[in-house]
Amino acid sequence: MGSWPSPVAWFVSKPCPLCRQPLSAPGLAAGFCPSCTQSLLLPSGGVAGTSPLAWWAAGPYTGAYRRMLLGLRQRPHPESLAVLLKAVGLPALPSHLSPLLVPVPSWKRQANPLPPLICQLGRAEWGFRSAALLERSRPVLGQHHLHRAMRQENQRGAFTCARRPDPKEARVHPVYLVDDILTTGATALNASLALQGAGWRVQGLICLARTPGDRRAFSGDLRSHCRESDKPG
Repeated sequence: MGSWPSPVAWFVSKPCPLCRQPLSAPGLAAGFCPSCTQSLLLPSGGVAGTSPLAWWAAGPYTGAYRRMLLGLRQRPHPESLAVLLKAVGLPALPSHLSPLLVPVPSWKRQANPLPPLICQLGRAEWGFRSAALLERSRPVLGQHHLHRAMRQENQRGAFTCARRPDPKEARVHPVYLVDDILTTGATALNASLALQGAGWRVQGLICLARTPGDRRAFSGDLRSHCRESDKPG
């Protein structure tokens, strides 16, 4: 006999968004099965750091997880993304604050669909609002072959803020930038500068993955490690 689940199991158990097998025992990232969670290397509570700005992610951008995210860029799957957001360990905020999720806009004609979709799903997951406050002020070069300093210069002045907050908005609506991948942080830093220059209070970046510099990043602090030559910014 094979290991396929009985037909009844498909109706009484919610399937894993990746392998579609019934979820009899969820893995570390609640919503994926243990096998998929293990293959994706998603740590419990996600990963976080403070360099080059405060950031929170579901896991390192490597291996099977990297391949999954590249696939989601081509064919977004809201159910899988919703599970990944549960793996992002955001800190608790005072109840009087109502954070805003602000997607980092793409400069390409075929825009990356994930940041606005993450904002949409984040409203349900965290109860945050979202607002498209950022606009691209100019096109930039593709960053695939650019090192850290070149990426920073490439993104300098590449964003403008659509509007300034009134004093109350600035107090009660702290901003979280949203992107899919954090590499050197050049894109996020310049997006943050545009918002802060307009008067918004930026708390950091929420993303799906952080690019590690090498394998040592898994056993130590992910904050100071990044891979210079990967595609995301």
